[in-house]
Amino acid sequence: MGRVATTVAIALGANLGDRRAHLQFAVERLRLLLSGIRVSTFIDSAPVDVTEPQPTYLNGVVVGETTLTARELLDTLMAIEREQGRTRVTRRAPRTLDLDLILYGDAVMHEPGLEVPHPRFRQRPFVVNPLREIAPDLIDPVTGKRIDELA
Repeated sequence: MGRVATTVAIALGANLGDRRAHLQFAVERLRLLLSGIRVSTFIDSAPVDVTEPQPTYLNGVVVGETTLTARELLDTLMAIEREQGRTRVTRRAPRTLDLDLILYGDAVMHEPGLEVPHPRFRQRPFVVNPLREIAPDLIDPVTGKRIDELA
């Protein structure tokens, strides 16, 4: 018997190079991983929590179903980032592609390198608003609120 599919939300961001092409690359890779994929509109947003000037981000969110564990999915997201030229020079450095695991079903996890739900997603309109667009009924397992209530 196979694993049960879990609904996941993944945030996408890019602020170097052809931002739209980087996000489209991620969406195409995620189509191979997730079933029932939904993709939000891409929006421009200012960099958050950065120390040096950076280009504007293009952000979006993808929601779909996966049978991967949260750790397997996170490892795959990091591999997609690397495939698209992401290097991790510093924590908040500009990037060709940033993929964040926002929600993994109703799981709440605090492991080294893996925290779900993403700890800061509720304070980030560039995550919450695109997520509301495509999955307003998803529940944040920490607050118990629907995404459209958080937005």
